[in-house]
Amino acid sequence: MFDERELIEKLKKIEALFAGTPETGEKLAALDAADRIKERLKSIEKTDTPREYTFRMTNMWSKKLFIALLRRYGIKPYRYSRQKYTTVMAMVPVTFVDTILWPEYQKLNNILSTYIDDITNRVISENIFSDYSDAELQ
Repeated sequence: MFDERELIEKLKKIEALFAGTPETGEKLAALDAADRIKERLKSIEKTDTPREYTFRMTNMWSKKLFIALLRRYGIKPYRYSRQKYTTVMAMVPVTFVDTILWPEYQKLNNILSTYIDDITNRVISENIFSDYSDAELQ
């Protein structure tokens, strides 16, 4: 289990990795990681036309993270009426999705999910009941 500061540092390192910034790079390099990724997206868009993607998230935490990533890189998330609330649509180049957006999202989502799971387990075991294991299979 790690604390919130450690979580934030891990998230920054992941973004720096996808921005092409060395993990041990200067703090300023890490701060402009989003700008570097935006520049890579612009470069990719010159040869790879954006296409409409449908992303289906499994929970609201993942959806919030994914929408934040899209907006951070200047991509407008949307969904059509009658689509599930956990569906996110976006116009994105295939290369950007395959090499940056989806791999970065998966790493960030993994870390955040672990963090949220740890907090939930701790709160339940300390305040409700120590055994929070899954129900028995019948």
